[in-house]
Amino acid sequence: MSEQHRQHFRAQFPALANKTYFNYGGEGPLSQTARDAILQSYDRLQQMGPFSMKANVWVQECAQTLRGAIATELGVAPETVAVTEDVTAGCNVALWGIDWKPGDALLMTDCEHPGVIATVRELQHRFNIEVSVCPILDTLNEGDPVEVISRYLTPKTRLVVLSHILWNTGQVLPLADIVTACRGVSTESGQPIRVLADAAQSVGVLPLKLAESGVDFYAFTGHKWLCGPEGVGGLYVSPEAMESLRPTFIGWRGVEVDGTGQPTGWKPDARRYEIATSAYPLYAGLTAAIELHRQWGTAEERYRQICRSSARLWEKLREISGVTCLRTSPPESGLVSFTLDSGTHKNLVVFLEGRSIMTRTILDPSCVRACVHYLTSEEESDRLVESVREFTAQSGNS
Repeated sequence: MSEQHRQHFRAQFPALANKTYFNYGGEGPLSQTARDAILQSYDRLQQMGPFSMKANVWVQECAQTLRGAIATELGVAPETVAVTEDVTAGCNVALWGIDWKPGDALLMTDCEHPGVIATVRELQHRFNIEVSVCPILDTLNEGDPVEVISRYLTPKTRLVVLSHILWNTGQVLPLADIVTACRGVSTESGQPIRVLADAAQSVGVLPLKLAESGVDFYAFTGHKWLCGPEGVGGLYVSPEAMESLRPTFIGWRGVEVDGTGQPTGWKPDARRYEIATSAYPLYAGLTAAIELHRQWGTAEERYRQICRSSARLWEKLREISGVTCLRTSPPESGLVSFTLDSGTHKNLVVFLEGRSIMTRTILDPSCVRACVHYLTSEEESDRLVESVREFTAQSGNS
């Protein structure tokens, strides 16, 4: 992509005009295209009458269009996609939908998000299941994640919970290989060990072919790397896993009814995990956001640009005295995490934001995280590097 084309494309994101942005892993900026789609959809609904037969047809079409757009990004069939609010909602659908029995085992990594950890602890409290945590963090620069996870699998294990891209270090886990390892374990229940992937940092970053990976559940959001609106995400459920995953949050969108309006069963596809009325214009916003990314390039092209830009930032940060990147080799995602010898990570983030440079701290491991998108320019990365260098120099002299 030429610099002129890049600047033209970036101009479609108003939030990038007055700041240097490295928080895509927390929330991506909304494009003007997505914003317009949302506002126009709200206007259209009001013109039709928000609760009318015409509006209902439009809502169904809008939802199906979004499922199709998401399915293409994930490499799955639209029938396997449930539209949810965010990553955590999708994870909860999968976690609570399993018919847990006392003594069942759940395995997760030591790099999961607090929202998932808290849910797992409540499952443990309510159902008396066994929870194990495997040390994936230790495999960031050496070691085999598949071997580590395999070591913790037992015949009682029913579910493995992991992140496709670790939200703290940016490490990409070999999802398909992990699924294969899980399938190779004979379980007491006679059912395969299911795998739930938290996809907060992978959807919009990695080229995905989930149907080929064998993963059972894949929970994601549209407001991070896809730069869509807050409040819309989704959950992929494989056809095999759908046979046994029961709906926990239940509403009219997920059920079939008879001629008198009485529920007769679940929808035949992943819609069974959807609940009730949503802010449907947001669906149009996420659909528009996905389409805009495709105009820039294919998923593979976008990922290559992310890796090029994150490697460049990683290299320059490593040149700064007093700065250590968590990875000892170039990043394989858009997350670049680093530490300061001084340990003053929060102070650095405050210092940077004072210069309109947005990053964030991570508590475990304690570090600063910068998220590099394909939208990120070399000038932005250089601005971040120079500001970090200035902060460390000031800290060293104080």
